[in-house]
Amino acid sequence: MSAMMKPPASLTRGDLIAGLAQRFRYLPRTHVDAGVKGLLDLLCDALAAGERIEIRGFGAFSIHRRGPRPACNPRTGEQLVLGARVRLHFRPGKELRERLVASQVSETASRPLLDRRTP
Repeated sequence: MSAMMKPPASLTRGDLIAGLAQRFRYLPRTHVDAGVKGLLDLLCDALAAGERIEIRGFGAFSIHRRGPRPACNPRTGEQLVLGARVRLHFRPGKELRERLVASQVSETASRPLLDRRTP
């Protein structure tokens, strides 16, 4: 990617497969596709089973469970109970945090002084 091009707003599964296929040109794209799909399936299955996933340097995925709780309908004042909820939680690893901070510093340093008011 050239210095003038901005990165995409989000990285899709297709973008990931295309990037890996270009980096590992000796692998057929179908194998890269199968590898990415297999990895994502493993991650999803582990999280669905309530397991914690830790990828050193990148971060950790875990499930946070919230039990049922009382609530009030603001329009009618009716008391009700909200059901239990499950939330995916991601905690970035040290290396990822350091790279993000470094990218913010270099991005801020490359902007003209008048544009540095807001990040």
